[in-house]
Order: sequence, then structure tokens, then C-alpha cells
Amino acid sequence: MKVSGVAGRTRDRYRLIEIMKVENRKGIRDAIPVTGLLLLCFLWSMGSLRTDLMPGVLASDLPPFEREALRMGVLGLFAWLLAASLGAQWPKGRQIWDAVLIGLGLFVVPALLGEASKDEIPDLTRVALYSLTPVFAVAFEPYLGRLTESQTKGGLLAALGCVIGTLGVFPLLIPRTWQGAAGFFAIVLAVACVAATNCLAVRALSEMPPKSGAPMASIAGAVSAVVLGAASLVSEQQNWSHPVLGAEIAWATAVELPEFLLLFWLMRRMSAVRMTTRFVVTPLIVNVVGFFVLRPSMRIRAGLGILLLAVSAGWLLSAREEESEPTGFPLNLNQN
Repeated sequence: MKVSGVAGRTRDRYRLIEIMKVENRKGIRDAIPVTGLLLLCFLWSMGSLRTDLMPGVLASDLPPFEREALRMGVLGLFAWLLAASLGAQWPKGRQIWDAVLIGLGLFVVPALLGEASKDEIPDLTRVALYSLTPVFAVAFEPYLGRLTESQTKGGLLAALGCVIGTLGVFPLLIPRTWQGAAGFFAIVLAVACVAATNCLAVRALSEMPPKSGAPMASIAGAVSAVVLGAASLVSEQQNWSHPVLGAEIAWATAVELPEFLLLFWLMRRMSAVRMTTRFVVTPLIVNVVGFFVLRPSMRIRAGLGILLLAVSAGWLLSAREEESEPTGFPLNLNQN
């Protein structure tokens, strides 16, 4: 009996060790996409910090649509080269249409609506409005995302916490004219479009074979470059200055290309809600880096906003996601 009891305890000990090993491997596996998202946000923040950290370097005089068409063309070309080198399977049928919608929803529509409202909506107000992206993603993911979606408990509350924290840092100016209201609505529409496209992209890429991110990125980049290039030809005076083009190509290759490829790599590995946290984590990084580099004074309201923003975004990124089958109520916010 004593030998049997010792053997049972030994089996239980080995079983516990195996469970701990599995949990550790799962924790490392889950941490890799979160680390990739933080790197994506850091690279994205470099665009906002470029003027402060490198004044006079890589300054661009290109018109907005021409600049966006150039960078998307460069990103799409490099993604095509990567897909060819990996021997990746290219999208077919509906998958091509999904790639086109991803390019239009993530890059073209926000660029067009942003440019249309640039005179009415200040940049800081635009940042504040884009903090709504996770809220829209929580609402859209059960409809547009995976049939069996992963949702974080308390996701809606954490997303609203991101909005409140962002408003503590960035002012939200309420429009006082009809033109301002139209611009305000245009940015909100762009935010909703980005959130919905994130849900669509996560679902589409999760259903495709491995190495499919590069081909999808290539098609999305090419479509965006063509549409934005056409908008530039119609509405802007072209600037073909070689130093300016060289500077933009260098920046797109060195900073934006890793960011672009990371975005599509992460879409296979994260839920849409977590993907949209980049719209609140990136301003957080910009503020923190700007505080340490430029040493500005910080008000109590801004400090509390940054704290709430960090806690809410951290919850969305680290809280355990639970698989839930679709029910009769597709808007499953999981606030239990």
C-alpha cells in the first residue's frame, strides 16, 4: 500500500510538471504576437517622432496622395518579392477580393477621408477619435470576424478605458460649424471602416494557408497605390524631385516595410480587437518617448490619462481570450 501511494504521488508530480511545461510553452507562444504588436506600434510611432528626433532629415515635400501612393507601391513591391522568395501560395477567387477590400479599408478610405477633413479636424482630435477603433472592433468582430471568435472578458470596458485615457491626453474639439461636423463624421466613418476591415482581414488570413500574409500584403499595397495614385493625378500637382523621392523610398524601406509586413503577419495570430490596440498603444509610445526626450511638463490629467490608457491597453493585450461559439445574440461582449 505504501509503495502504491508513493507511485501515485510520483505520477501526480510528473503530471503536474508536464502541465506546467505545456502552460509555459503556451505562455511563450502567446507572448510572441504581443511582442510583435508592440514592435509594430514602436515602428509606427517613428513616423510621428521623425520631425522631433530628426529635424530637417527626410523631410517630405510630396503632396499627400502622391506620398501615400509612393509608399504603398514600395511596400507592395517588397511584399511581392518576399512572397516570390518564400514560394507562397497566391490568393484565388474570393481571397483576391478580400485582399482588395483590405487595401481599400485599411489604407485608401482613411487616407481619402482624412485628407478631405484635414482643414476641419486638428491632428490631435483625429488621434482621439481613432482611439474608438477597439470599441468598433469589439462590436464588429462577432459579425465580420471568425465564425468562432476569440473575445476577451471585459473587452468593451477595456476599450472604453482606452478612449477615456486617450481623451485625458489628447483634446477632443467638438465642431461648431456644419463643415466641422462633416469632417468629424468623416473621421468617425474612417475609424469604423478601419475596425471593420481589421475584423475582415483577421478572418480572411486565418482561413488561408501559412505564408499567405506576404501575397495578401502585396495585393493590398498594389491596390492602394493604384487608387491613391489616381487620386493624386486628379487632385494634386506632381512633384518628381529625385531627392524627395529618394528620401521617401528610404524611409518606407527602412521603417514602414517591417511595420507593413508585421501587420499582415500578426493578422493570422491575433484577434481583431487586439490588432486595433495599435491605435491607442502607438500614441502612448509617442507620449512616453516625447516626455523623456523633450522633457515637457505634464499635467495631472494627462498623467492619469496615460496611466488609464496603459492599463486598459495592457488588459486587452494580456487578458485570456475564450473561444465562444456563435449564439443567437452575435454581439457577445463577454462582460461577465
